[in-house]
Amino acid sequence: MRTSIFLDYDGDPVALAGQVVDAESAGIDDVWVAEAYGFDAVSLLGYLAAKTSTIRLASGILPLGTRTPALLGMTAAGIDALSGGRFTLGLGSSGPQVIEGLHGVAFDRPLARTRDTIEICRILWRRDPVEYQGATVTLPNPGGRPMRLITTPVRAQIPIAIAAMGPKNVELTAELADAWLPMFGFFHPEKWHDVWGASLAAGLAKRAPELAPLDVVVGGEVCIGPDGESVRDRSKALVALYVGGMGSREQNFYNDLFRRYGYEDEAATIQDRFLGRDRDGAAAAVPDEFIEATSLCGDEDFVRAQVVRYRDAGATNLLVRPIGPDKIGTLHSLREIVADLS
Repeated sequence: MRTSIFLDYDGDPVALAGQVVDAESAGIDDVWVAEAYGFDAVSLLGYLAAKTSTIRLASGILPLGTRTPALLGMTAAGIDALSGGRFTLGLGSSGPQVIEGLHGVAFDRPLARTRDTIEICRILWRRDPVEYQGATVTLPNPGGRPMRLITTPVRAQIPIAIAAMGPKNVELTAELADAWLPMFGFFHPEKWHDVWGASLAAGLAKRAPELAPLDVVVGGEVCIGPDGESVRDRSKALVALYVGGMGSREQNFYNDLFRRYGYEDEAATIQDRFLGRDRDGAAAAVPDEFIEATSLCGDEDFVRAQVVRYRDAGATNLLVRPIGPDKIGTLHSLREIVADLS
Protein backbone atom coordinates (compact mmCIF):
# COMPACT_ATOMS: atom_id res chain seq x y z
CA MET A 1 0.00 0.00 0.00
CA ARG A 2 1.33 3.43 -0.98
CA THR A 3 0.82 6.53 1.14
CA SER A 4 -0.33 9.92 -0.09
CA ILE A 5 -1.14 13.33 1.28
CA PHE A 6 -4.04 15.52 0.27
CA LEU A 7 -2.83 19.11 0.00
CA ASP A 8 -5.13 21.89 1.15
CA TYR A 9 -5.93 24.40 -1.57
CA ASP A 10 -6.68 27.50 0.48
CA GLY A 11 -3.24 28.39 1.82
CA ASP A 12 0.00 30.07 0.77
CA PRO A 13 1.29 27.95 -2.13
CA VAL A 14 4.94 28.45 -1.18
CA ALA A 15 4.24 27.21 2.36
CA LEU A 16 2.26 24.30 0.94
CA ALA A 17 5.23 23.39 -1.24
CA GLY A 18 7.35 23.26 1.91
CA GLN A 19 4.91 20.76 3.39
CA VAL A 20 5.31 18.57 0.32
CA VAL A 21 9.11 18.67 0.57
CA ASP A 22 8.79 17.57 4.21
CA ALA A 23 6.35 14.80 3.25
CA GLU A 24 8.81 13.59 0.63
CA SER A 25 11.50 13.36 3.30
CA ALA A 26 9.07 11.32 5.43
CA GLY A 27 8.80 8.74 2.66
CA ILE A 28 5.31 9.66 1.43
CA ASP A 29 4.75 8.35 -2.09
CA ASP A 30 2.25 10.80 -3.63
CA VAL A 31 0.76 14.26 -3.17
CA TRP A 32 -2.68 15.18 -4.52
CA VAL A 33 -3.20 18.87 -5.27
CA ALA A 34 -6.81 20.06 -5.34
CA GLU A 35 -8.43 22.76 -7.43
CA ALA A 36 -11.78 24.22 -6.42
CA TYR A 37 -12.32 27.98 -6.26
CA GLY A 38 -8.97 29.23 -4.98
CA PHE A 39 -5.67 29.25 -6.85
CA ASP A 40 -5.34 26.87 -9.77
CA ALA A 41 -3.63 23.51 -9.20
CA VAL A 42 -1.42 23.53 -12.29
CA SER A 43 0.78 26.43 -11.13
CA LEU A 44 1.51 24.71 -7.83
CA LEU A 45 2.13 21.34 -9.51
CA GLY A 46 4.72 22.92 -11.80
CA TYR A 47 6.41 24.53 -8.80
CA LEU A 48 6.38 21.20 -6.95
CA ALA A 49 7.99 19.50 -9.93
CA ALA A 50 11.00 21.78 -9.44
CA LYS A 51 11.05 21.52 -5.64
CA THR A 52 10.83 17.71 -5.32
CA SER A 53 12.60 14.72 -6.80
CA THR A 54 10.88 11.48 -5.78
CA ILE A 55 7.33 12.11 -4.57
CA ARG A 56 4.74 11.56 -7.27
CA LEU A 57 2.53 14.52 -8.16
CA ALA A 58 -1.17 14.32 -8.91
CA SER A 59 -4.01 16.70 -9.57
CA GLY A 60 -6.76 15.90 -7.16
CA ILE A 61 -8.73 17.01 -9.11
CA LEU A 62 -8.81 19.22 -12.22
CA PRO A 63 -12.52 19.80 -12.92
CA LEU A 64 -13.84 18.72 -16.29
CA GLY A 65 -15.37 21.58 -18.22
CA THR A 66 -12.83 24.15 -17.05
CA ARG A 67 -10.39 23.18 -19.81
CA THR A 68 -10.74 21.45 -23.16
CA PRO A 69 -9.80 17.76 -23.27
CA ALA A 70 -6.79 18.60 -25.44
CA LEU A 71 -5.55 21.24 -22.99
CA LEU A 72 -5.89 18.77 -20.12
CA GLY A 73 -3.77 16.32 -22.08
CA MET A 74 -1.18 18.98 -22.93
CA THR A 75 -1.05 20.13 -19.31
CA ALA A 76 -0.54 16.58 -18.05
CA ALA A 77 2.26 16.00 -20.57
CA GLY A 78 3.92 19.25 -19.52
CA ILE A 79 3.87 18.50 -15.77
CA ASP A 80 4.97 14.93 -16.45
CA ALA A 81 7.97 16.25 -18.39
CA LEU A 82 8.88 18.80 -15.70
CA SER A 83 8.70 16.13 -12.99
CA GLY A 84 10.57 13.42 -14.89
CA GLY A 85 7.55 11.17 -15.31
CA ARG A 86 6.00 11.61 -11.85
CA PHE A 87 2.56 12.97 -12.71
CA THR A 88 -0.95 11.52 -12.45
CA LEU A 89 -3.81 13.37 -14.12
CA GLY A 90 -6.66 13.40 -11.62
CA LEU A 91 -9.99 14.47 -13.11
CA GLY A 92 -13.52 14.89 -11.83
CA SER A 93 -16.83 16.45 -12.76
CA SER A 94 -16.85 18.81 -9.74
CA GLY A 95 -20.35 20.24 -9.23
CA PRO A 96 -22.77 22.86 -10.54
CA GLN A 97 -21.70 25.49 -8.00
CA VAL A 98 -18.13 25.57 -9.34
CA ILE A 99 -18.69 24.69 -12.99
CA GLU A 100 -21.68 26.95 -13.61
CA GLY A 101 -21.19 29.56 -10.89
CA LEU A 102 -17.48 30.24 -11.36
CA HIS A 103 -16.68 29.08 -14.89
CA GLY A 104 -19.99 29.77 -16.64
CA VAL A 105 -20.01 26.35 -18.28
CA ALA A 106 -23.08 24.12 -18.35
CA PHE A 107 -22.82 21.24 -15.88
CA ASP A 108 -24.08 18.48 -18.14
CA ARG A 109 -23.12 15.04 -19.46
CA PRO A 110 -20.36 14.38 -16.91
CA LEU A 111 -20.03 10.72 -17.91
CA ALA A 112 -19.64 11.52 -21.59
CA ARG A 113 -17.16 14.32 -20.82
CA THR A 114 -15.10 11.94 -18.73
CA ARG A 115 -14.95 9.29 -21.45
CA ASP A 116 -14.18 11.81 -24.19
CA THR A 117 -11.42 13.44 -22.14
CA ILE A 118 -9.70 10.17 -21.26
CA GLU A 119 -9.71 8.97 -24.85
CA ILE A 120 -8.48 12.28 -26.31
CA CYS A 121 -5.67 12.54 -23.75
CA ARG A 122 -4.42 9.07 -24.60
CA ILE A 123 -4.47 9.86 -28.32
CA LEU A 124 -2.45 13.02 -27.68
CA TRP A 125 0.15 11.27 -25.51
CA ARG A 126 0.74 8.67 -28.24
CA ARG A 127 1.34 11.62 -30.60
CA ASP A 128 -1.30 10.34 -33.00
CA PRO A 129 -3.28 12.88 -35.02
CA VAL A 130 -6.39 13.66 -32.98
CA GLU A 131 -9.43 12.57 -34.92
CA TYR A 132 -12.27 11.97 -32.52
CA GLN A 133 -16.05 11.91 -32.58
CA GLY A 134 -17.49 11.96 -29.08
CA ALA A 135 -20.70 12.91 -27.33
CA THR A 136 -19.30 16.23 -26.10
CA VAL A 137 -16.54 17.10 -28.56
CA THR A 138 -15.56 16.52 -32.18
CA LEU A 139 -11.95 16.92 -33.28
CA PRO A 140 -11.14 18.50 -35.56
CA ASN A 141 -14.05 20.84 -36.13
CA PRO A 142 -15.64 20.42 -39.59
CA GLY A 143 -13.25 21.91 -42.10
CA GLY A 144 -10.26 21.67 -39.76
CA ARG A 145 -7.35 19.29 -40.01
CA PRO A 146 -6.22 16.78 -37.39
CA MET A 147 -3.40 17.98 -35.14
CA ARG A 148 -0.89 16.16 -32.99
CA LEU A 149 1.59 17.19 -30.32
CA ILE A 150 4.82 18.61 -31.71
CA THR A 151 6.64 17.64 -28.50
CA THR A 152 7.20 14.06 -27.40
CA PRO A 153 5.78 13.27 -23.95
CA VAL A 154 8.04 11.62 -21.41
CA ARG A 155 5.46 8.86 -21.18
CA ALA A 156 2.89 7.78 -23.74
CA GLN A 157 0.70 6.46 -20.91
CA ILE A 158 0.31 9.00 -18.12
CA PRO A 159 -1.87 7.58 -15.33
CA ILE A 160 -5.40 8.96 -15.11
CA ALA A 161 -7.34 9.01 -11.85
CA ILE A 162 -11.06 9.76 -11.70
CA ALA A 163 -12.95 11.12 -8.70
CA ALA A 164 -16.22 9.21 -8.81
CA MET A 165 -19.12 8.56 -6.46
CA GLY A 166 -22.17 7.93 -8.64
CA PRO A 167 -22.81 4.32 -9.77
CA LYS A 168 -22.34 5.00 -13.48
CA ASN A 169 -19.28 7.15 -12.93
CA VAL A 170 -17.66 4.45 -10.77
CA GLU A 171 -18.40 1.89 -13.48
CA LEU A 172 -16.80 4.13 -16.11
CA THR A 173 -13.77 4.68 -13.86
CA ALA A 174 -13.27 0.95 -13.36
CA GLU A 175 -13.48 0.43 -17.10
CA LEU A 176 -11.12 3.18 -18.32
CA ALA A 177 -9.05 4.81 -15.58
CA ASP A 178 -5.83 3.89 -13.82
CA ALA A 179 -7.03 4.97 -10.37
CA TRP A 180 -10.30 5.58 -8.52
CA LEU A 181 -10.72 8.44 -6.05
CA PRO A 182 -13.87 8.18 -3.95
CA MET A 183 -14.57 11.32 -1.92
CA PHE A 184 -11.82 11.98 0.64
CA GLY A 185 -12.97 10.91 4.09
CA PHE A 186 -16.16 9.27 2.81
CA PHE A 187 -14.94 5.73 2.07
CA HIS A 188 -16.48 3.41 4.67
CA PRO A 189 -14.38 0.21 4.76
CA GLU A 190 -17.34 -1.98 5.74
CA LYS A 191 -20.15 -0.30 3.78
CA TRP A 192 -18.47 0.76 0.54
CA HIS A 193 -19.11 -2.53 -1.27
CA ASP A 194 -22.87 -2.27 -0.76
CA VAL A 195 -22.79 1.12 -2.47
CA TRP A 196 -20.20 0.68 -5.22
CA GLY A 197 -19.42 -3.04 -5.47
CA ALA A 198 -21.78 -3.81 -8.36
CA SER A 199 -20.66 -0.75 -10.33
CA LEU A 200 -17.01 -1.58 -9.81
CA ALA A 201 -17.52 -5.16 -10.94
CA ALA A 202 -19.43 -4.06 -14.04
CA GLY A 203 -16.67 -1.66 -15.05
CA LEU A 204 -13.85 -4.11 -14.38
CA ALA A 205 -15.60 -6.68 -16.61
CA LYS A 206 -15.17 -4.25 -19.54
CA ARG A 207 -11.64 -3.17 -18.62
CA ALA A 208 -9.02 -3.49 -21.36
CA PRO A 209 -6.44 -6.18 -20.56
CA GLU A 210 -3.53 -3.83 -21.24
CA LEU A 211 -4.53 -1.60 -18.31
CA ALA A 212 -2.91 -2.33 -14.95
CA PRO A 213 -5.09 -3.22 -11.96
CA LEU A 214 -7.18 -0.29 -10.75
CA ASP A 215 -5.61 1.72 -7.92
CA VAL A 216 -8.04 2.55 -5.12
CA VAL A 217 -7.03 5.81 -3.41
CA VAL A 218 -8.90 6.32 -0.12
CA GLY A 219 -8.36 7.58 3.41
CA GLY A 220 -9.03 10.50 5.70
CA GLU A 221 -7.57 12.81 8.29
CA VAL A 222 -4.75 11.36 10.39
CA CYS A 223 -3.50 12.20 13.88
CA ILE A 224 -1.56 9.61 15.89
CA GLY A 225 -1.21 9.95 19.65
CA PRO A 226 -3.10 10.42 22.91
CA ASP A 227 -4.98 13.44 21.54
CA GLY A 228 -6.10 11.61 18.42
CA GLU A 229 -9.53 10.63 19.70
CA SER A 230 -10.45 14.20 20.65
CA VAL A 231 -9.16 15.45 17.30
CA ARG A 232 -11.28 12.82 15.55
CA ASP A 233 -14.55 14.46 16.55
CA ARG A 234 -13.56 17.66 14.75
CA SER A 235 -14.06 15.81 11.46
CA LYS A 236 -17.80 15.98 12.03
CA ALA A 237 -17.84 19.63 10.97
CA LEU A 238 -16.28 18.78 7.60
CA VAL A 239 -18.67 15.88 7.03
CA ALA A 240 -21.61 18.14 7.91
CA LEU A 241 -20.37 20.77 5.42
CA TYR A 242 -20.42 18.27 2.55
CA VAL A 243 -23.52 16.29 3.51
CA GLY A 244 -25.46 19.38 4.49
CA GLY A 245 -24.26 22.21 2.32
CA MET A 246 -22.18 21.14 -0.66
CA GLY A 247 -24.93 21.55 -3.21
CA SER A 248 -28.63 22.29 -3.09
CA ARG A 249 -31.32 20.37 -1.24
CA GLU A 250 -32.29 18.79 -4.55
CA GLN A 251 -28.76 17.97 -5.77
CA ASN A 252 -26.08 17.05 -3.23
CA PHE A 253 -23.89 14.09 -4.19
CA TYR A 254 -22.49 13.71 -0.67
CA ASN A 255 -25.93 13.66 0.91
CA ASP A 256 -26.94 10.99 -1.60
CA LEU A 257 -23.89 8.91 -0.67
CA PHE A 258 -24.67 9.22 3.02
CA ARG A 259 -28.17 7.93 2.36
CA ARG A 260 -26.83 5.03 0.31
CA TYR A 261 -24.62 4.10 3.25
CA GLY A 262 -27.83 3.68 5.27
CA TYR A 263 -27.80 7.00 7.14
CA GLU A 264 -31.04 8.28 5.62
CA ASP A 265 -32.48 9.95 8.73
CA GLU A 266 -29.10 11.40 9.67
CA ALA A 267 -28.56 12.76 6.15
CA ALA A 268 -31.91 14.56 6.27
CA THR A 269 -31.23 16.00 9.73
CA ILE A 270 -27.72 17.19 8.82
CA GLN A 271 -29.02 18.90 5.69
CA ASP A 272 -31.98 20.53 7.45
CA ARG A 273 -29.79 21.91 10.22
CA PHE A 274 -26.97 23.04 7.92
CA LEU A 275 -29.27 24.82 5.50
CA GLY A 276 -31.01 26.33 8.52
CA ARG A 277 -27.63 27.84 9.52
CA ASP A 278 -27.26 25.56 12.54
CA ARG A 279 -23.80 24.27 11.69
CA ASP A 280 -23.04 23.04 15.20
CA GLY A 281 -26.30 21.09 15.21
CA ALA A 282 -25.49 19.64 11.79
CA ALA A 283 -22.09 18.44 13.00
CA ALA A 284 -23.65 16.92 16.13
CA ALA A 285 -25.97 14.85 13.91
CA VAL A 286 -23.05 13.11 12.15
CA PRO A 287 -23.01 9.54 13.52
CA ASP A 288 -20.08 8.57 15.74
CA GLU A 289 -19.96 5.22 13.94
CA PHE A 290 -19.24 6.89 10.62
CA ILE A 291 -16.44 9.02 12.04
CA GLU A 292 -14.83 6.03 13.78
CA ALA A 293 -15.04 3.95 10.61
CA THR A 294 -13.48 6.54 8.30
CA SER A 295 -10.99 8.37 10.53
CA LEU A 296 -7.31 7.69 11.09
CA CYS A 297 -7.17 9.77 14.26
CA GLY A 298 -6.41 7.98 17.52
CA ASP A 299 -3.65 6.22 19.39
CA GLU A 300 -1.22 4.02 17.48
CA ASP A 301 -3.24 0.83 18.04
CA PHE A 302 -6.40 2.49 16.68
CA VAL A 303 -4.64 3.86 13.60
CA ARG A 304 -2.93 0.53 12.92
CA ALA A 305 -6.31 -1.22 13.05
CA GLN A 306 -7.78 1.38 10.71
CA VAL A 307 -4.98 0.89 8.19
CA VAL A 308 -5.71 -2.85 8.24
CA ARG A 309 -9.41 -2.15 7.60
CA TYR A 310 -8.60 0.04 4.61
CA ARG A 311 -6.12 -2.49 3.25
CA ASP A 312 -8.58 -5.35 3.64
CA ALA A 313 -11.27 -3.26 1.93
CA GLY A 314 -9.08 -3.06 -1.19
CA ALA A 315 -7.25 0.23 -0.75
CA THR A 316 -3.96 0.37 -2.64
CA ASN A 317 -3.07 3.97 -1.78
CA LEU A 318 -3.79 5.46 1.65
CA LEU A 319 -4.61 9.16 1.18
CA VAL A 320 -4.38 11.29 4.32
CA ARG A 321 -4.43 14.86 5.57
CA PRO A 322 -2.24 15.14 8.70
CA ILE A 323 -3.70 17.33 11.43
CA GLY A 324 -2.50 18.22 14.89
CA PRO A 325 0.67 19.93 16.09
CA ASP A 326 3.27 17.56 14.57
CA LYS A 327 2.20 16.85 11.00
CA ILE A 328 5.55 15.54 9.78
CA GLY A 329 6.00 13.33 12.84
CA THR A 330 2.54 11.94 12.15
CA LEU A 331 3.50 11.12 8.56
CA HIS A 332 6.68 9.36 9.72
CA SER A 333 4.64 7.28 12.17
CA LEU A 334 2.00 6.45 9.57
CA ARG A 335 4.64 5.43 7.04
CA GLU A 336 6.18 3.06 9.59
CA ILE A 337 2.79 1.51 10.38
CA VAL A 338 2.04 0.94 6.68
CA ALA A 339 5.52 -0.53 6.12
CA ASP A 340 5.06 -2.92 9.06
CA LEU A 341 1.76 -4.13 7.62
CA SER A 342 2.99 -4.57 4.06
